[in-house]
Amino acid sequence: MAYNLTMGSSNISNSLAPHTATRLLTDSVGPYYYLENFETVVSWVLSRHRDLLLAAEIDILEAFPTLPLTARALLVRMIMRKGNVFRASKLCYDETGPVETAVRALLVRGWVEQDTLVDLTQLFALLTKTELVAAFAEHLPASGRKLDWLANLQPLYPAPKRFSAWYTASDDKMYTLLLMPLCDRLRLMYFGNLHQDWSEFILRDLGILKYERVEFSEASRAFHTRSEIDIYLQLHYCRERLEADEPVSPIVDELLRIETANTWIARRRAKLLFRIGQHHERNNDLELALAIYSQALYPRARARCIRVLERLHRFDQALSVCEEAIRHPHNDEEIQLLQRMLPRLQRHMGMRMARRQIGLSHTRIELVFPQPTSPYTVERLVQDQLQQDNAPVHFVENSLINSLFGLLCWEAIFAPLPGAFFHPFQEGPADLLSAEFYSARATFIDALLAQLETGEYLGTIRANYQVKHGLQSPFVYWSLLDDILLEQALACLPPTHLRKLFERLLADLNSNRSGLPDLIQLWPYERRYRMIEVKGPGDRLQDNQVRWLDFCAQRGIPVSVCYVQWQKALP
Repeated sequence: MAYNLTMGSSNISNSLAPHTATRLLTDSVGPYYYLENFETVVSWVLSRHRDLLLAAEIDILEAFPTLPLTARALLVRMIMRKGNVFRASKLCYDETGPVETAVRALLVRGWVEQDTLVDLTQLFALLTKTELVAAFAEHLPASGRKLDWLANLQPLYPAPKRFSAWYTASDDKMYTLLLMPLCDRLRLMYFGNLHQDWSEFILRDLGILKYERVEFSEASRAFHTRSEIDIYLQLHYCRERLEADEPVSPIVDELLRIETANTWIARRRAKLLFRIGQHHERNNDLELALAIYSQALYPRARARCIRVLERLHRFDQALSVCEEAIRHPHNDEEIQLLQRMLPRLQRHMGMRMARRQIGLSHTRIELVFPQPTSPYTVERLVQDQLQQDNAPVHFVENSLINSLFGLLCWEAIFAPLPGAFFHPFQEGPADLLSAEFYSARATFIDALLAQLETGEYLGTIRANYQVKHGLQSPFVYWSLLDDILLEQALACLPPTHLRKLFERLLADLNSNRSGLPDLIQLWPYERRYRMIEVKGPGDRLQDNQVRWLDFCAQRGIPVSVCYVQWQKALP
C-alpha cells in the first residue's frame, strides 16, 4: 500500500493520486523520503521537547537510529498507515525488502508484536469479503454488506482471538504496532495539534503547499508541561468517543474532572462540552443540556442556556440570564441572538416588550430569470446580468476583503511572537482566533493600518502580492485573487472604507472573516464600487450576513442585496 496521503488537514488526493505522489517523491528525493521526514520530527522533539518526555520514551527515540535501515523504514511505513494492526502481505515495499526480515529488529525491541489478539471488528478491517466468506462459510451468505455481516456475527464471536486462529486458510502473518500512543504524542508536540500529520511533508516536498518562513526561538512551542499534552490527548480521545456514539455520561464525567490553566486547551474543553450540550438538546434531554451548557464557558453556550430555559418554561430565569448577557455580551453575534430573544421572553413574563433593533435599510435589487435547465448558480446569473465593460462584476464572497487585509498586515500576522509559531507547517499563528491576537500585535497592526492614511498601503499590498504569492495564509485567497481584480479593487475601494472593514475583521476574527457579500462590482474609471449579496428564491439572509450589511450601512459602505425570482411559467 502506498503512503497514506488522505489523512490530516491537507488532502493530497484531490491534487495527485497517491501512487503518483509516491513516484514523484521517490524520483525527486529518494525512496526513503518518509523516513527522513519522520527522523526530522524525532530530532526536533528530542532537541526542543526533551523535558516533556519520559525516560522510557527518550530511550525509544534515541534507539531508533541504531536499527537497520529496512527496519526503520518498515516501522515508519506502519506509523504512517491507518490503524495499528497490519497483515504482512499488505506491508510489501520495494525499499524495505522481505517483511519477515525487516520486522525482526522491531519484534526484538518489543515495538511490534506478532499474532496478537484481535476482536471481530479488527478482523473485518483486515480481511476482504471473499476471505470473510471463506472464514465464516457456515454463517455468511456469498453476498452482502460487511457491516451487516459484522452485526450478525458479533453475538456469536464476542471474544478476541489471535489472527492465526481466526483465519486458518492462509499463512499470512499479522503485526501489531505498539508505538502509536508515542507517535501521536510526537506528532502533537511537533505540530501542536492532531489534525496535521505526516502528509504535510509530502505536500511541501511536492511544492503543493508553501509556507512563510518564520523565525522562532527555542522556547517557542505549543506545550510547556507534560500535563498539557496529556490533557490535550485526553480531550482528543473524548471527542473520538463522542463521534463513535459511545455513551455520553462517562465522557461528560471525564471532561468535568479536567482542569487546566492553559487558555487555548480550556477553549477546546469548552467547545467539546458545548457539542455535548447540543447533543442533549437535540435529544430533548433539556435538563442535561442546561447542566452542560452552564459549565461549558463557550461563547454560544449562554444563548443556548436561555433557549433551553425558555423551552422548560422557566421564563424568569431565562430573562434574568438574557438581561445580564446583554449588559456584558461576548461579541456581536451574541448581541444579535439576545436581542432576538429578549422581546419574546418579556412577552412570556407579561412585560412591555423592548423594541427590537431594526437593521438599517440596504439597497435592494430584484431580478427575475427563467429557471435554469442546467446547473447554474444564482450568483453566476446575477454576475452575468450586471456585468458591464466598464463595470466588471467579480465573485469574491469572503475572499477579497480578507485577502487585502492579509496582504497589508502580512508582517504583523507572521510576526515571530512567543507561542505564535513553533513548526514550519503553520498557515498562520497559533493564537489567530484568540482574543489576544490583536492586542499581542497592536503596535505592528496599527502601524500598517496607518498606511491607509498616507497611501503607503498600495505599495505594501502590491509588494506582498508579488513576494508572498502562493504562500499559505489564513486570509489570502490566492486562487481567487489575480492581478486584474487586485488593481481594480485598489483603484475603487477608498482607504477609509478599507480601514473600517479591516477593523471589523480584527474585532472578532472568528466570526467576521465570513458573511461578506458574494459579488463586488467595480467602476475603475469612476473609482467607486458596490458589494452585492445574492439571495435565490426562498433563500434568506444569514445572521453573519445581516451583521455585515448593518455594519456597512451604518458606515456608508455601498452594499446591496439582490433577490432573485424565477419567471412564472405561462398558463
